Amino acid sequence: MRLEWIDDILAVLDSGSLARAAEKRLLTQSAFTRRVRLIEENTGATLFDRRRKPVSLMPGVRELEFELRELSARLHRIRHTLKTASDQIGKSLSFVCQHALTTTISPEIVRVLTEGGEISVRVRSGNQDECLMHLISKEVDFAIMYAVPDDSIQEPVNAFETKTLGMDTLVPVCAPTIRTQVTEAVIPTISYPPEVFLGQVYSRTIAPRLPEGKTAVPRAETALTLAILQYALNEIGIAWLPHSLVAPHLSEGTLVCIDDVLPTQLLAIRVVRLAESQSDHAEQIWNKLEDIFIF
Repeated sequence: MRLEWIDDILAVLDSGSLARAAEKRLLTQSAFTRRVRLIEENTGATLFDRRRKPVSLMPGVRELEFELRELSARLHRIRHTLKTASDQIGKSLSFVCQHALTTTISPEIVRVLTEGGEISVRVRSGNQDECLMHLISKEVDFAIMYAVPDDSIQEPVNAFETKTLGMDTLVPVCAPTIRTQVTEAVIPTISYPPEVFLGQVYSRTIAPRLPEGKTAVPRAETALTLAILQYALNEIGIAWLPHSLVAPHLSEGTLVCIDDVLPTQLLAIRVVRLAESQSDHAEQIWNKLEDIFIF
């Protein structure tokens, strides 16, 4: 029985349905359903009652809840212990970045951390919620994320320790060919979904400061910052993107910044880790990050 299978079963038990369990396990419902069938095929047992809607665990599986939770906790501790021991011997580490930061910031962090040739680095990428999930599950040593300076809503709780590596700015940009559209009452934009971090930044700090008489109308929406960049380059609309990401395009003239008309928002670049006892190796890495200051 694999650890992830045990956690899948517990997710169904906790959430009450396959759909909600899939969300909890950060999988699509179809992918989670395939994994459920794989668990049953490998265990040779029927674990889920498909006669009921929503699909639920068989009563016999529910009776094993205590043992499953105890086994899950024990295996997570063992995996973490083995990973820590491996990191200390092999001098390896892993970290996760928000998507835009993976492109712009992670190369410098990797360069600094590996310049002695003794450390191997694994870099992962995700939205802010995914970064925090990787951190909480101890799949990574630290996370690199954006934050709005002096914003108490976005401040990490006491479970995390943070350092500021530098600053960036969310700026409005567009292709030169549609620059004149910013003077119109209706502004075509490329937007972020409201549930992602940069979507929340836009709705709370930028949208309220749009010039009077102007209305932003989304032509496209995506959570992927790099996709928004390509949409902007393809003249689809005006986009708010990190300056670090668009700087080369501004220099080349393939994009223009229109911060003389539309508002910008300062962003802090932070490194975040769990506020708990760390290995000597992890402390050395954390202290080395103090030497990095972005922009």
